[in-house]
Amino acid sequence: MSFTRTSASRRQRFTGNKQSGFTLMELLVVLAILGLLMSLVGPQVLNQLGGAKTKTALIQIRDLEQALEMYKLDVGRYPNTAQGLQALVEKPGGTAGWNGPYLKGDVPQDPWKQDYLYKYPGERGELDIFSYGQNGSPGGDGEDADVGNWQ
Repeated sequence: MSFTRTSASRRQRFTGNKQSGFTLMELLVVLAILGLLMSLVGPQVLNQLGGAKTKTALIQIRDLEQALEMYKLDVGRYPNTAQGLQALVEKPGGTAGWNGPYLKGDVPQDPWKQDYLYKYPGERGELDIFSYGQNGSPGGDGEDADVGNWQ
């Protein structure tokens, strides 16, 4: 009888202290599922981030256009290409009627940390304000596409 009690108490001691956890196989399955989800969702998230930069550039270009309209109302013309967008924050030499600055702070850079390009007279409209996108060169697709006030 005492032998049975000892075995029972040992069993209770070992089973009572047993810690539950995940097996290596269960962890591998969960990691595989997470990897699969990331491979499906990750590219979509990155595409949305790229689209957000392009939309930000378009909004900034519209703001620059509005500032140029105010400049034109005061001066009677747009700044020429040589004067550039800097004419919105600093009075160009020999410009009568300038009542700026027309922007708060400095001329913003595009979301890819490049200066916006400006041409007056423009090639695609009366004036062109544009960015070459992420790659910084004309043309391209997606993030590398040109963004301008003609869009």
